Amino acid sequence: MAEVEVFAARVRGLKERDGRSYEALGRRLGVSASTLHRYGSGAAVPESFAVVGRLARLCGADADEVRELEELWRRADHVRRPPAAPAAGPVTAGGTGAGPGRATANPPGPEPAGDPAPAPVAAPDPGAAPGPAPAPVAAPGPASGTAPAAEAPVPAPPRRPRKVWLVLGAVAGVVALALGAVLLPGRGPEPRQPAEPPAAPPFTYTVASLWENGCGHTYLADRPPARVTAPPLPADAARWAGALGAVDGGQTLVRVTVQGKGPSAVVLHGLHVRVVGRARPLPWEAYRMDEGCGGAVTPRRFTVDLDAPRPLARSRSGYDASGQEGRTIPAVSFPYAVTAAEPEELLVSARAAGCDCRWFLELEWSAQGRSGVVRIGGPGGEAFRTSGRAKGSAPVRAYDTAKGRWITGSESGQGG
Repeated sequence: MAEVEVFAARVRGLKERDGRSYEALGRRLGVSASTLHRYGSGAAVPESFAVVGRLARLCGADADEVRELEELWRRADHVRRPPAAPAAGPVTAGGTGAGPGRATANPPGPEPAGDPAPAPVAAPDPGAAPGPAPAPVAAPGPASGTAPAAEAPVPAPPRRPRKVWLVLGAVAGVVALALGAVLLPGRGPEPRQPAEPPAAPPFTYTVASLWENGCGHTYLADRPPARVTAPPLPADAARWAGALGAVDGGQTLVRVTVQGKGPSAVVLHGLHVRVVGRARPLPWEAYRMDEGCGGAVTPRRFTVDLDAPRPLARSRSGYDASGQEGRTIPAVSFPYAVTAAEPEELLVSARAAGCDCRWFLELEWSAQGRSGVVRIGGPGGEAFRTSGRAKGSAPVRAYDTAKGRWITGSESGQGG
């Protein structure tokens, strides 16, 4: 079957382009290596396109390639499992099939036994002379055949006003409720059932704020240089910034580590950005933590432009220049599977120049028939905050360890 072979060849091409084994790809997708091998060899065609679509995106296929692969899968699936012919309906005496909703005629047969039909009553002759009126027919009496004596009409009781009946009905209702409470002990009002909290996701995650390459970062603080202490170590940065009420200036670098709770795979489908507050850039002093630093390895990451109307987390590749020949670190491609033994780190670099933005990350996941979205914020659950610098702000300050104070670039060449 040519359609199946064409589809299988495309699956093999995706696998070869990615470079990973069927076992490695299967772990990411939550399926076995043998299943993926059968798809690539043409021995089997998946019942749905979902697994193969995730495989294509995991191997770096773009939207056009995914649509083309879906069309090839549809043709292969049609050849491997052609649609069944519709079943013919029963044939009636007239020779036509009775389909759904079509009534068939009953075959002729004897009439069912039952009570005989009443004899027809002759219509009166309009030309006949009027005769005596027919005598009334008496109702059947007792077994003796005698007719019962006529009873005198009983007068109706006097009618009570409508308002009296309403009052009596209300009193009867109250009495019935009281009797029910006495005769049926323990039948009090039903307790109010509280809503069940949503089930916890089948994975854990940790959040950490970082400096670029472990040394480069800028904070904005509404304090003069004389009231700002020396730069902290990266491990103490959160405490130092919290004491000053400082916020990230221009960039926030966040690392999210996701790990499954068991051996079953949790599929991560996407990482989204939710901006919950926008304001003008802060006119505060800017304090840089270093004089510039660099690293041999630029890790892969997601970049976010918070100034955009709808910020998106865009996956970027990294670069390792530590060896003699540099190598590119492939970008993270969703969907991505994690387990307890195979966690994943998501590095997000969010930048802002024209706003004071408060934002969250939202991680979309599915596992074992469940799905959901987890909102990720700072270590205390609060929104991340990144602000650009207002126009006309003072120059960025760096710390001069020899002088023991914060200085601007123009002061760096002056004597102590």
